[in-house]
Amino acid sequence: MDFDLILRQARLPKAAPSDPLLDIGVKDGRIAAIAPRLAAAAREEADAEGRLVCSGFVETHIHLDKSCILARCACEATRMPHRAMERVSEVKHTFTVEDVTERAAGTIENCILHGATRMRTHVEVDPKVALRGLEGVKALIAAYAWAIDLEICVMPQEGLTNNPGTDALMVAAMQAGARVVGAAPNYDSDRAAQIRRVFEIARDFDADIDMHLDSGASADDLDTLLVCDLTEQYGYGGRVAVGHVTKLAAASPARVDEVAKRMAGAGVALTVLTATDLYLGGRHRDADVPRSVVDANRLAQHGVLCSVASNNILNPFTPFGDGQLLRQANMQGIVTQRGSDAEVAAIWRMITEDAAKLLRQDDYGVAEGNPADLVVLDASDEVMALRRVAPVLMAYKRGRRTVTRQRPVLHRPR
Repeated sequence: MDFDLILRQARLPKAAPSDPLLDIGVKDGRIAAIAPRLAAAAREEADAEGRLVCSGFVETHIHLDKSCILARCACEATRMPHRAMERVSEVKHTFTVEDVTERAAGTIENCILHGATRMRTHVEVDPKVALRGLEGVKALIAAYAWAIDLEICVMPQEGLTNNPGTDALMVAAMQAGARVVGAAPNYDSDRAAQIRRVFEIARDFDADIDMHLDSGASADDLDTLLVCDLTEQYGYGGRVAVGHVTKLAAASPARVDEVAKRMAGAGVALTVLTATDLYLGGRHRDADVPRSVVDANRLAQHGVLCSVASNNILNPFTPFGDGQLLRQANMQGIVTQRGSDAEVAAIWRMITEDAAKLLRQDDYGVAEGNPADLVVLDASDEVMALRRVAPVLMAYKRGRRTVTRQRPVLHRPR
C-alpha cells in the first residue's frame, strides 16, 4: 500500500521502554497501518526520532467568545470580591460578531499550536450580547476545520430564570446549531429551576449537557447531587458534565468519596478548570489560603470520568493563559500533589482519551481506522511530557501537517 503520510520512529503512549519504535501510515486522513518498519512509499514522510506521538489534545471547556478582553475590563485591584462576572458583563455591549471572531481565532490558533485537535467551547447568550457571541464563534467551525473539530455549548452566564429574554435566546442558539446546552446556576436567583430547565432544553434538542456548577468555599448545598438525580430521571447517564465544583475541594475525604460514587453511578462527568479555580478561589481567606481545586484523581479512582481544561484565557476570570492544555494538566498535578507515575498518567488521560470520552467521541487514539490527528512531543513518554510540559514539535489533523516547531538549539562557546 502507498500512503499519503508515514510518520516514522514514533513512540506511542503506554509503550514500555523496550518496545520497538513504530511507523504510522496514513491514507485518506485516517491511520491505515502501524508497524515497526513500514516498507512502503508515501507522498510525505516525517521522522519522530523516537519521540512521543499521541492523538491531539482535547479541550473540553474553554470560553472563546470572551477571551482576550483584558484591555477592556481589567481585573479588580483587590482580592475580594473578584467581580469577574460583573467586569465581563459591563463590556458585553462592545462585542460584535467580527470582534468575537477575531479574538476567538487568535485563541484557537494558540490552542492548535499547542496540540489541541478537538474542542468544546462555551458561549454566553443573554439580552446584553444576544447571539453575537454565538455567531462570532460559529464562523470558526468551518474556518478551522483543517486543524481542529469545534463544538459549541450555549450557556446563560448571568442567570436564566432571573434574566428575562435569556431562555428564548438559549432556544434560538440551539436552533442555530449549538450542540450542547450549559448552565451557570450560581448566578441565578433559583439555581434548581435553572438546572431543571436546562435538562428540559437538552431533552427537546437531544443535546448533551455541560454545566458550570458548585463554585464556592463550602461543601454544603451541592447542586451536583440534583444534577445526578435529574441525569438518572432523564436517562442521560454519560451525557452530562459539570465543571468547577470547587466546593468539593473544601469537603472531607469521606464526603468527596460519597459524592464521587454518586456521580459515577449516575454517569455525570467532571471537568476541573485548574487555572481559573486556583486564581478565583480562596479569596475569603487572608492567610493559609485554600487551593480551591478539586482532586480529580480521587474522583477518577471512584469511576468518575474527569477532564482538565483551560476555561478562560486573558480575561477577568483568568488573566493568564496561552491555550496550552499540557500546562493546565501539569498545574493540576502540582496543585493537588499528585506526582507518582500512575497519578501523572491519570492526569494525562484527562486531556487525551478521557477528555475525548467526555465529549462522547469514540474515534480517538492512535489506532488503525481512527482519524490521523497526531501530535509529536519533545518527550520520550506521556508521563515525562506532562512533568516537563513538553513542547509540540509537529501536529497533524487528518494526516495534514498543521504545526511545525523547531527544537531550540543551545549555542555553546567554542
